[in-house]
Amino acid sequence: MSTAAPAALPQDLDSARSGGTPIGQVLADLLPSSRVRDAALVLGGAALTGIAAQIAVPVPGSPVPVTGQTFAALLVGTSLGAGRGLVALTLYALAGVAGVPWFAEGGSGAGAPSFGYVLGMMLAATVVGALARRGADRGVWRTAGTMILGEAVIYAVGVPYLALSTGMSASAAIAAGLTPFLIGDAVKAALAMGALPAAWKLVGKR
Repeated sequence: MSTAAPAALPQDLDSARSGGTPIGQVLADLLPSSRVRDAALVLGGAALTGIAAQIAVPVPGSPVPVTGQTFAALLVGTSLGAGRGLVALTLYALAGVAGVPWFAEGGSGAGAPSFGYVLGMMLAATVVGALARRGADRGVWRTAGTMILGEAVIYAVGVPYLALSTGMSASAAIAAGLTPFLIGDAVKAALAMGALPAAWKLVGKR
């Protein structure tokens, strides 16, 4: 007499689809859970964003430079999840407003035309973090879509802020605060496409 195999539980199916780690986790959740861990992750996420912001290339005709800041913010959001990602980027923003010189090119304060991008990063980290908890960082194309959406959120806040703070028209703000960065953003998305799914595969083999 044959016996039927037990039905797979939903979490088992999720685990199989994600290389051995269940959907509902982000990379940071694989570390031993504690308040000290969460505090260290938040501080580390803020510091990483501040360090990456110093990798800056001026753009002729634009008050906004190309930096590694957006890539770091999206990486923090996907790796830490929505809650910790938002706290990390909020800490980064508040410390910069208070005078810590870790905005782009060593800047600080809320008066710079590029500050809207910092606000956009807070929202984007939340969005990509929520998507990552649903497995959106575990495949190449899903990761690319997640990064592109996060970048779109940043621009949706940053470009209008740029226009309002400088008196630019909408078309001028787009030309100065969006168009010059599209190629760089495509490169950042490509880097994430390789790095995040590879990290999950590495974790799944342990």
